[in-house]
Amino acid sequence: MIYSIKIKLSSLSLLMSFFLAFTTGVDAQMKTNEMRIETTDAGNGKRDREYWSQLLYKMSYPVIHNLANETLRKNMPLETLPDYGKAYGMVASEVSYLEAVGRTMAGVAPWLALPDDNTKEGVMRKQLRTELLQGIAHGVDPNSKDYLNFSKQQQPLVDAAFMAHAFIRAPKALWEPLDALTKKRVIQEFKSLRNRKATFNNWLLFSGITEGFLLKVGADYDPVRIDYAIRKTTEWYSGDGWYSDGSKLCVDYYNSFVMHPMMVDLLGIVTAKKMYPQEDYDLAVKRMGRYSEFLERMIAPDGTFPVFGRSMTYRTGAFQALAQTALMEKLNNITPAQVRCGLTAVMNRMYDQCDNFDNKGWLVLGFCGSQPDIADLYTSTGSLYMATLAFLPLGLPADNPFWTDAPADWTSKKAWSGKQTPKDYKVSY
Repeated sequence: MIYSIKIKLSSLSLLMSFFLAFTTGVDAQMKTNEMRIETTDAGNGKRDREYWSQLLYKMSYPVIHNLANETLRKNMPLETLPDYGKAYGMVASEVSYLEAVGRTMAGVAPWLALPDDNTKEGVMRKQLRTELLQGIAHGVDPNSKDYLNFSKQQQPLVDAAFMAHAFIRAPKALWEPLDALTKKRVIQEFKSLRNRKATFNNWLLFSGITEGFLLKVGADYDPVRIDYAIRKTTEWYSGDGWYSDGSKLCVDYYNSFVMHPMMVDLLGIVTAKKMYPQEDYDLAVKRMGRYSEFLERMIAPDGTFPVFGRSMTYRTGAFQALAQTALMEKLNNITPAQVRCGLTAVMNRMYDQCDNFDNKGWLVLGFCGSQPDIADLYTSTGSLYMATLAFLPLGLPADNPFWTDAPADWTSKKAWSGKQTPKDYKVSY
């Protein structure tokens, strides 16, 4: 296994910027697109963690740094299909920035919740957390150049939910440090979403989890939106770890993009408040664990995975449910090491062997490189930051077995190399 970081240096000043970023956290001039992170295979947990953290930093930095400096609207590209939004009445310039912010926040939240330390990773975390807190204040300040739209169009229902999910995942890191005015503004923006209804599918969970966050922090909340999201999602459970997305089963990754993670964390809030029985939460966790077994088995020996269903431009976001199950240490019938190694192989294949960043470090429209035709009519640059959701296990400390256990083959790698492979059976819950 070989790991290396190749830095293209155009000037001494860029070299100094890179040095400062990893020693003092001063990073105003660093260009993360000039970091190329390479690996040949998954293996040593310490090196895997270094790889994950540097890759997540590279991916999230343009969003967080620009928001902190009120340059997100100025610098983030708005790449779309020519017919973008026509079927949905969407305007990219009104929704894409909140998409980028909310989705990035949801992915980095567990990692930023770890305590500070003096490691290179710790410096990166502290810098991103500091800048994100500054950026959140700008995002809800009507006088800011980067004031985010929560009030117009349907799409903000989605991305306010990802922002709320980030606050739920890392309250001490991302919510509690905010000043009183910023908290008040966030709550007001979330409440403003109530004049729009969610569509009758996974979108119910967007409304539900935003209201669940308001419940969690002691603000006024709408219990009907919470209850309806939980009841309908429960009703849509089809068996063996799969929810239908509405009344009909959809063969895509929305069980992972949205349904399992938001269902589990919403139930976690309401059961903690004694509004639902504990067994409802426990059952949802078991079901997510079962679905995660399918995701792990979808990782091919070479780190590829099936390309089916809509929203494939979300790339590694397809593994959010597996990543969250690992973060919660609730894996069923699979070990932390095989998940770590499998996901590292996916990241290596996706980000080191596909050119998924433009020359300024932003994700490009596509799956493996620039492939605009694979995008949906609701997909823009901001949408792509769902990719960060595969990195949730970085919220586990470096001495957790997920990172310290010896390398292990994931299921498909075992099967296709002739090794003993566990059988798979449906479950009754």
